[in-house]
Amino acid sequence: MFHKSKLKNGITLLTVPVKGTRALTVLAMFPIGSRYETPKLSGAAHFVEHMLFKGTERRPTSQDITRAVDAVGADYNAFTYKDYTGYYIKIDASKQQLAFDLLSDMIFNSVFDKDEVEKEKGSIVEELRMYKDNPTMAIDIVSDKLVYDSNPLGWDIGGTEETVRNLTRDDLWDFYRKHYSSKNMVLVVAGNINHRELKKMTRYFADRESKSDVLQMSFYKTNYKTFVWSKEIVPMSHRVAADEREVDQAQILLNFPGLKNNHPARYALSVLTTILGGGMSSRLFTEVREKRGLAYMIRSGSSYFRDTGLCYVQAGLDPKRLGEAVKVIKDELHKITTEEVSAQELRDAVSSINGRLALHMEDSSSQAEWYAKQFFFNPRVRTPEQIMANLKKVSVEQVQKIARELLVWDQMRLAIVSPYSKEKVLSLLP
Repeated sequence: MFHKSKLKNGITLLTVPVKGTRALTVLAMFPIGSRYETPKLSGAAHFVEHMLFKGTERRPTSQDITRAVDAVGADYNAFTYKDYTGYYIKIDASKQQLAFDLLSDMIFNSVFDKDEVEKEKGSIVEELRMYKDNPTMAIDIVSDKLVYDSNPLGWDIGGTEETVRNLTRDDLWDFYRKHYSSKNMVLVVAGNINHRELKKMTRYFADRESKSDVLQMSFYKTNYKTFVWSKEIVPMSHRVAADEREVDQAQILLNFPGLKNNHPARYALSVLTTILGGGMSSRLFTEVREKRGLAYMIRSGSSYFRDTGLCYVQAGLDPKRLGEAVKVIKDELHKITTEEVSAQELRDAVSSINGRLALHMEDSSSQAEWYAKQFFFNPRVRTPEQIMANLKKVSVEQVQKIARELLVWDQMRLAIVSPYSKEKVLSLLP
């Protein structure tokens, strides 16, 4: 069971004891990501994340930071998404003082050295190229742009080469000062917690003041460009985006409207996507791969934001069999919208989600990220046990209802990376 409290400088503290582990994860997360950027600042949130590893007042270089954590075998990293950014250190609990000291130093005392900013531009540009050149990663970029269009949700989280090269030290410093407020931060400590020690350790954060407290948490709940799926029926030519390149395997993403973070039907949607493509016994895996050998990888899932979401089917397949594969997928989607799933499928899907969640929560860093996102994106923090209790209430009728509402073929947006032009792709679709 987790415990929630406030530090004296406004930081929200969530503590999550995990039995049977020697590890402790300290995670600091902020509700800022690429969807809060302007076109000029596209990529700023991700760039700031990089700069927090480039030196502080006490640890002037990136080597001073990395040597300290490498010396104790700790796992450390950061991540930027469309609506949050996080920094974590997972460490032997006996070395936890280093984690609290170092992470608080990075967050509150990073210097944003101008020369380091210019040097880091090259690293970030190469990161962007890595994603762009890898078809299994590039498909997400193509898909987001197709689905979300000009909305910031459709922008690459890392920005573009042009925007990254044009960002200045002042741009990044101003962005950091505006969004990295102690009142907007959640600090999650998960794992082998000694509460007596924890009280001492949290002082590393409680005694620090952020550079600015301009924005309140409420800002991030309302100050973004909302996205609403259009109900207008448009030609398939407007619903396909093709990245034509020389590849042996086509990557496809079929996107459908989804649900926002706290929508009550998200439990039924989780069951639906599990039945469709959540494992090797799922309907799509069975029909597309096992029976016909059309793909190696095929899966379905969903993503959620404050105001919207999507559900998707993703596959990697032989371009020559694209039309056949999409036809099988279309037929399976039609089937699940017109025929109720069996009671056994429902039970198996709920049990599968429960098992995957249990395994996921074995790790203290997974626990930390879970609770941080729960805090930011839901009216109240829910435990895994509460989530599973809601999943067990899902009925066969609810699964079919959400399938009928969301899996509408005329609403589907298809993104593809393949050797084919858009015109060729359109000619092959059922």
